[in-house]
Amino acid sequence: MSKHAENGNAAAERPRFFGRRQGKALRRNALGLIEELLPRLSVAVPEPGERVEPALLFPGAVRSVWLEVGFGGGEHLAQLAEAHPDVGLIGCEVFRNGIASLLGHVEARQLGSNVRVFPEDVRLLLPALPDGSLSRVFVLFPDPWPKTRHADRRFIRPDTLDVLARVLEDGGELRVASDDPIYVAWAARHLDAHPAFEKLLATADRSQVPSDWPATRYEQKCITGRAPVFFLYRRRPR
Repeated sequence: MSKHAENGNAAAERPRFFGRRQGKALRRNALGLIEELLPRLSVAVPEPGERVEPALLFPGAVRSVWLEVGFGGGEHLAQLAEAHPDVGLIGCEVFRNGIASLLGHVEARQLGSNVRVFPEDVRLLLPALPDGSLSRVFVLFPDPWPKTRHADRRFIRPDTLDVLARVLEDGGELRVASDDPIYVAWAARHLDAHPAFEKLLATADRSQVPSDWPATRYEQKCITGRAPVFFLYRRRPR
C-alpha cells in the first residue's frame, strides 16, 4: 500500500472539528433550500477507502474541477460558477447558515449543474480524491486560530499541504487569503517551505490579484479593517 493510501485511510476517520456549525435561526425560505435543494447538490461523506471522482459528481462534462474550503456565504464560489459554466465547483462548509446562503445564490443564478456542496469537514473528503484530480483549491479567510496553543487547528499546515499537493494536478493553483497578520506569517512560512508549491504572488494590493478572483463577503465587509494578503501558488510538476 502506498504512503498516500495509508494516509488516506487514516484520515478517513472523522477528525475533531473546531468551530461553529450553526448561527442564528434560519428563515423559512433558507430552511426550504436546506431541505429541498441541498440533497440534490450534496456530496456524501465517503466511506473509508472509497474513492470520489470529482468530475463525475456533475451531470455534464466539465473541463476541470475546483474546490473551495470553507466558502462562507458562498459569494466567491457562486461568482466563479456563473463565470465558468464549464468548470465544476465543489464547496466545502460546515456552517449551516453559510450553506443556506450559497444555496440561495445557486437557486437565484441557476447554478445547480456545476456546483456541488460537501456540508462537512473537508478533511473527510480530501483523502477520497484521486491524485491530480483538482485544478484549483481556494482557502479564503480561514479561521486564524491566533492563539499559540491553537496553532495546530490552522488549515494551512504541512500535513494539509501534503494532501493538497497530492490532489492538485501539475500546474494547478492554490489560492489563499487572510487578513490576520499571525495567519499571514504562518501561511507564508509553510507555503514557501513546501517543495510542491511555487509562489506566483503574495500581495496586499487587490489590483494585483487575477481578475477571476472575486471578493468574498468577508473581504467586502472589511470586518477587521486590515488589508488582506493574497497568496497564489502553483503546483510544481511531479
